[in-house]
Amino acid sequence: MPESLLDTRVPAVLLRIDRNPFHHGTLGAVRSLGRAGIDVHVVADSTGSPIRTSRFVRQLHPPPPPAAAPDDIAAVLMRVAARIKRPAVLIPMDDAGAVAVGRLRKELAPAYLLPQQPGAVPERVADKAELADLCAAAGVPHPLTVVPDSATQAASAAWRLGLPVVAKWSRPWLLPADSGLRSTAVVRSPQEARDLYLRTEDAGSRLLLQTFLPPGPDRDWFVHGYVDRSGAVGGGGPGRKLCAWPRDAGLTAVGEWTENPQVQTLAERLTGELGYRGIFDLDFRRCGLTGDYHLLDFNPRPGAQFRLFADGAGLDVVRAQHLDLTHRPLPAGAPLPGRSFVVENYAPLAALRPARTGRELAWHAGDDTAPGRAMWGLWGAHVARRLLDRARRLGPPSTVGAGPRVIRQAPPPPASRTDLTDLADLADLADLAKTTEPTEPTDDEKASSC
Repeated sequence: MPESLLDTRVPAVLLRIDRNPFHHGTLGAVRSLGRAGIDVHVVADSTGSPIRTSRFVRQLHPPPPPAAAPDDIAAVLMRVAARIKRPAVLIPMDDAGAVAVGRLRKELAPAYLLPQQPGAVPERVADKAELADLCAAAGVPHPLTVVPDSATQAASAAWRLGLPVVAKWSRPWLLPADSGLRSTAVVRSPQEARDLYLRTEDAGSRLLLQTFLPPGPDRDWFVHGYVDRSGAVGGGGPGRKLCAWPRDAGLTAVGEWTENPQVQTLAERLTGELGYRGIFDLDFRRCGLTGDYHLLDFNPRPGAQFRLFADGAGLDVVRAQHLDLTHRPLPAGAPLPGRSFVVENYAPLAALRPARTGRELAWHAGDDTAPGRAMWGLWGAHVARRLLDRARRLGPPSTVGAGPRVIRQAPPPPASRTDLTDLADLADLADLAKTTEPTEPTDDEKASSC
């Protein structure tokens, strides 16, 4: 995209509250805007992150702490605005940031250019329980979900939904880092559901129990886009997840731009019904029995793989937001179906294979090589720490007291009055079920929500 298409007098501020040093989506936004001649300021924890080495970062700023109050987030952003000394386009890169900016729109508006969102839409779509109701109203398929009101109802609902089921906290950005709770887990018994419900106060939001849609080939899809001031959608498209990390769940390690009118129509229907404005990233899973595409997640910010949808004119969602908020037209670029996106540290072999129809790597770039080099060093140290921690937790194998066990099926829990008509979100499932010991979420698992 020629630099002249963007107003280079207007800087951009990228906000990320979540601590994740390997969030490649933030690097993608830095490069996309920086290549177009925009001064890019990053408000994020850059400790141990390859992003700090990018030549396109104009300045790094300390972020607000996790779980910061809205007033504290506003204070941080206003200090950044005072240093920049001119209005800037503000782009949240995680759900916590998107929700905070939505709440603080009036306070931030004098210093930042923001989409004209109606009401508290970002917070409503990011809340998994709210999203269920929004999908029902718009006629968008969504997995069947129960919001239990007690531990007994949680156990009963898990049985009635059909084990295994998905357990999810409605506002995962509120989970304390030291709680040991995961935003999403697969529950395989009524007792597990009961135990999770008893952690509701620790989690800070409601527990959802949801029918499990099994993963499979050609079942995981996503739609990215930007809704401009007129309500038109641009800057993105539909894609399918070819490889995920963790496997069968989590973030897109390898994605491909693939035309899919069904998911595109569902995305535009929902954003239109909401009057949504700004960047969105929607995740869908196709039901193997009915063929319906169920909405699993609505992220009111750029998805980590948004650069997959850089079209023939170089337009992507972050450039679309900058153009729209500076009152410049969005160029009409040709879609590029078949283009792929690979996250090298999660899918190294895919990054080495020849690309026939165009490919973008998450970390390596010929015009910005430092982040790619830094990533491999930091990633190697990260993996080594993970393996060492796992070895310490497991300890040496023990056979003392080993013997045959008899496992009996427990009777079903008592009937519950829980209404099975609510709906909610499904994502990051299969691999999370492999870990039964509660631990602090890892960087990989944090990234899986992006």
